[in-house]
Amino acid sequence: MKALAILMLMTGMALAGEWVNLWPGEAPGAKRPPAGTEEVKGGWRFSQIEVPQYILFKPKNANGTGVVVFPGGGYGGLAADHEGKQVGEWFAERGVTAVVVKYRVGKAELGYHFPVPYMDARRAIRTMRAKAGELGVDPGKVGVMGFSAGGHLTSMCATMFEEKYAEETSDVIDAVSCRPDFAILCYPVIAMGERYCHSGSVKNLLGPNPTKEALARCNTALRVTEKTPPIFIVHSADDGAVPLRNGTEFAARCAEKKVPVNAAIFSQGGHGYGLAGRGDSAGWPVRLEEWLIGRKLAERGEEWGMGREHPMSNKECPISKGQLAASAVDFDHDRDGHAAF
Repeated sequence: MKALAILMLMTGMALAGEWVNLWPGEAPGAKRPPAGTEEVKGGWRFSQIEVPQYILFKPKNANGTGVVVFPGGGYGGLAADHEGKQVGEWFAERGVTAVVVKYRVGKAELGYHFPVPYMDARRAIRTMRAKAGELGVDPGKVGVMGFSAGGHLTSMCATMFEEKYAEETSDVIDAVSCRPDFAILCYPVIAMGERYCHSGSVKNLLGPNPTKEALARCNTALRVTEKTPPIFIVHSADDGAVPLRNGTEFAARCAEKKVPVNAAIFSQGGHGYGLAGRGDSAGWPVRLEEWLIGRKLAERGEEWGMGREHPMSNKECPISKGQLAASAVDFDHDRDGHAAF
């Protein structure tokens, strides 16, 4: 066991419960705060991050797909249990290798404004791709998934991967591509400076008085191009924290640019529900699972999400066709411009 632990440490793979630094030395972009600054509540709720890190969730039989997960928290903290740990476990059950990222967020004096969290996200993608052989991952099947503000971080990964930052290092990992091969956005923050934006995320990411240029730069619906990878979005009409328009504007822009996009929009759910959902969004991961399977990115798990039976395997599905039409909208758009509801 000791030999195995040493081998895993040498290869950069995480033991169960082990966080690994994204950079071997000082992380770029902001000075490391004093030891003891980081706050942890309930084991998986973090704030005032000291060092950007990731933790590995490795499946028994890796299918070659990898996903980098970004929990939400308004760029002020990280809800890394239901938007991180549980997600990593869900993916591992489906043969997908996942890493959950503890990216830098916290109070303003820590200096974690843009592009600091985004540099952490880019580094995490590059790390998975650089270690693909060790992790059993195909470097051409590395995606990202994020929730709320983590969804905004995910959308930056999907749209701003060609940007360069002088603060980034020139080591072998930072030389690897940071463009994800697919992206999953869960009730994502998208807009910056609009009346329907999430003002807390804007302030924490860009400061109290951001310029119009900074707001436009980080409004990721405006950054979608033909190079944006395939997108899956889940959002709810009754989201009072991050209004639905954030998700629908991103989906619409993907459609305009002929980027493959699938959006599952529910009437109920509110905000911050992770894989569980609420009301008619309960069980939404079945749609994500079908999307992943359809793209040959995952295998069907024994449980589709949060311990519930997979409704597609039940002859008496609890949601009838009529209820489904009234409560949720599925939108698909492929590169040929075909759309279906």
